[in-house]
Amino acid sequence: MNQGKAQGKQSRLIRKVLHHTIGAIQLAHGCDSYLSGNFAPIQLVQPLTNCPFTGTIPNDLAGGEYVRNGGNPVANESLGRDAHWFDGDGMLTGVSFYRSDEKGDIQPQFVNQYVLTDVFLSTVTSPAIKTPILPSIATLVNPLSSLAVIILRILRTLVLVLLSHLPASRQAIKKISVANTAILYHDGRALATCESGPPIRVALPGLETVGWFNGEGCEGESAPVAGPGFGGKGPLSFFREWTTAHPRVDPQTKELLLFHSTFAPPYVQYSIVNCTLHRSRPPAFFNAPVPGVQSAKMMHDFGVTKSHSIIMDLPLSLDPLNMAKNKAVVAYDPTRPSRFGVFPRYRPENIQWFETRACCIFHTANSWDTLITDPTSGETQIESINMLACRLTSASLVFSAGALAAPVPTALIPDDEKEEEQCRLYYYNFQLAREGTHMIRHQWALSAIPFEFPSLRDSVSMSAARYVYGCSVSDSSFGAALGRAVKMDSLVKMDVAALIARGQKNPPTSISGCVDTRDVAEVIASGDVNDPIKIFKMPEKWYAQESRFVPRQTGIDEDDGWLLSYVFDESQLQEDGECRSDAKSELWIMDAKSMASVVAKIQLPQRVPYGLHGNWFSEEDIQSQRPIKRFRNLPSMAGKGHHASPILQAWMAVRKTIESFLA
Repeated sequence: MNQGKAQGKQSRLIRKVLHHTIGAIQLAHGCDSYLSGNFAPIQLVQPLTNCPFTGTIPNDLAGGEYVRNGGNPVANESLGRDAHWFDGDGMLTGVSFYRSDEKGDIQPQFVNQYVLTDVFLSTVTSPAIKTPILPSIATLVNPLSSLAVIILRILRTLVLVLLSHLPASRQAIKKISVANTAILYHDGRALATCESGPPIRVALPGLETVGWFNGEGCEGESAPVAGPGFGGKGPLSFFREWTTAHPRVDPQTKELLLFHSTFAPPYVQYSIVNCTLHRSRPPAFFNAPVPGVQSAKMMHDFGVTKSHSIIMDLPLSLDPLNMAKNKAVVAYDPTRPSRFGVFPRYRPENIQWFETRACCIFHTANSWDTLITDPTSGETQIESINMLACRLTSASLVFSAGALAAPVPTALIPDDEKEEEQCRLYYYNFQLAREGTHMIRHQWALSAIPFEFPSLRDSVSMSAARYVYGCSVSDSSFGAALGRAVKMDSLVKMDVAALIARGQKNPPTSISGCVDTRDVAEVIASGDVNDPIKIFKMPEKWYAQESRFVPRQTGIDEDDGWLLSYVFDESQLQEDGECRSDAKSELWIMDAKSMASVVAKIQLPQRVPYGLHGNWFSEEDIQSQRPIKRFRNLPSMAGKGHHASPILQAWMAVRKTIESFLA
């Protein structure tokens, strides 16, 4: 496809509409911490733009692209509103490593684009709207939000959605996903995700929006959509098409595995989408019920091995019915157990449940099978399922990400179950049983250091990987970091195989114990080249984002490769804590084996706000994309209402009054 013309035209149109819609935004001192500094949204979108760089860009990156997703609210004029880090319209930010000439020289190119969801298009074509159409997660989790306030916020959303379906609307809101959380590649499609709707396809490398993907087809492609796909048909199909923001792609079979968490029973459903290159796999299926979950939950991620899937039923509810119980829509109950449901990949009805102490888990790092040989039959059997996950001892992150204090538990927590506020990389081993008690054989932290945003080499994502990478904070405890906007100043590499082996030999205290009890400073000071934990500490005032591993093409070891991360120098902040207008970010490329050197620094034309999850797309991925018939586009604002009938003009005046009232 022509990278320049189509993308440049769309970028100019987006700039024009954004200017028409929101004008110039000046952030006020003292606003929400997730609307200020480098968390603050940006409004400038750019087509593929050449970037200067220092150092040497590895040839392994040639022809590929790194893309990261994150919330970036386009309607952001009311800065006194509720706001949450997980809110906002999806904005994709990428660096493409373009082969610039016959010699194979690499020219990095920056690109960022909004994901053109129904909500985004409706917002930018309704200039009266000054705040996001959807209620903020901060409103839903705030214990001080009254029932009346929550109902009014939801009613406002419903009215605006209804208006979008009436005459004079430029874009009907049929799906409420803002596609702001993650991005992945499956079967010739790059898919942006969020849990309030199905994935939406974007094109690489320009990041133009193609259309919604329902598991059986995609809007905007040449081939027609074959069937209803996710959600099926019926009155609840709208909710049942909502998918996890973290679907998993099997590196061998290329199957796409995902779950759907809804507000009505069955509360969790499960789908598998095949890859067209692997027709011999079991047939795809959609929305198979997962039994055993008794209420609506905030369920963000799950685990997948080569043979099993792991659903996490944690005591963090996301349930509108909570309002009838005088509770927040999103509520955490530390007196209830955490439950892990393990089931064979194609048989969710055969689920086994494992219970343990209350906790929150938003991200799993890896899951894999433990195999044994039956001494009698000689057959290989699956003895247990293993999982690495970032375990939080409470739901404080949900509240702090909305600049809210976590509520004090009203129920009494037994002294032997009280834990310090922390988020660590935990190892779980679920021993499968044909009958009797289901036992968690191991559950302890690999290290005492804070650890989140895990990533690893994709090819071992459902195997017993040796290395896992992640982010950490070094200047305080994780609990203290939650008291402000969490910013990551350390990138971590863990030899998880070595730490698990050490823990199995000398098991720490179940649940609360750690294999390695050192803090970040002690790990950095060790200087041991064979240390199972390696930390790259950012320079003073520099902060990183989630890193992504790219393998070295000629590499032998699992960790032969590179880490990519957007970084920002906060010395560019003004005295009031806001970014200068000329503030810029960089993309750093680090040696993933040594964790000691930055081999290249790419200077970007603008800053990249602290965001969520990214992915690496190889040259083969980009070249193997499915054909595209049309992109989603912004409707033209020109001539709006000039030739309308008197009745329509009267309705447009009424509509404008309603929108202004709800703005």
